[in-house]
Parts: sequence; structure tokens; C-alpha cells
Amino acid sequence: MQIAWSQFTPLHALIGGLLIGLAAALFLLGNGRIAGIAGIVASPWRALRQRGWAGLSGAPERSRLMFLAGLLLAPWAWRVFAPWPGLTVDVGPLGLVAAGLLVGVGVRMANGCTSGHGVCGLSRLSLRSLLNVLVFMAAGFATVWLMRHGLA
Repeated sequence: MQIAWSQFTPLHALIGGLLIGLAAALFLLGNGRIAGIAGIVASPWRALRQRGWAGLSGAPERSRLMFLAGLLLAPWAWRVFAPWPGLTVDVGPLGLVAAGLLVGVGVRMANGCTSGHGVCGLSRLSLRSLLNVLVFMAAGFATVWLMRHGLA
């Protein structure tokens, strides 16, 4: 394995981490809820299924939809200032679909996602979040090892 030192950008990582932390803190201060993306996605979806389009008219659902819109539009805002970063995908479409489904199953099993447990839960010193983060990190390490060494 070789390390691509040109891709090692600690300053960018620090700035990105600070922005994620700031966004999570502002979301908590403004809404009184943690910025767990799984919950933010699930809430408007649940309201839409239960009450139809009228279910999206409440303030909590509107704020969550705006948050999601910001997540989707942020890469396009980045594109105004810089070129798209290089991307290499070493797996086919079927592998990407399988990975997405496995992540979805993991999110349901953990009752939350990496942003909810890893960013917000750890900062609140939640033992449940710490255990979830340890489990999903171990699962990620094992998956990388299996894909690169065990099944190769």
C-alpha cells in the first residue's frame, strides 16, 4: 500500500471538521435537536407518508428540508470557487448499491448515523454513541481488510 502524500491535507481536514462542528452546534442551538442526518432525512419522509404534502408544512419539517437542501447544494457552491476534486471508485454499481443498503441497515440497527453518534453524540459524552462509533469503525476496518486482502 502506498500513501498519496499529495492527498494529505490536514489544514483542509481541520477547517472541514470545524465547519461540521459549527453546523452541528448551530443546529442544536437553533432547533434544540442534534444534527443526526438519518433523523433529519426520516422526519420529513415520515410526515409525507403519514399526512401527504400537508405534512411538510410545519416548521420542523421545513427546517429539516432546508438543511437537506443545503447538504445537496453545498457541492455546487464549492464548484463556483474550485474544480471538482478527483474521485476514484474501485467498485461497480452493484457494489455501491450493496454498500448503501448495508449502511442503511447499520443506521437502523444503531438507531442513528455517523453524524448523530460520531459528531453530536461523542461531543455530548454519550456512552451509547461511543459504543456505536466503536462498532461501526471496527466494521469499517474489517470490511476494508476483507475487500483488500480476504476476498481479493
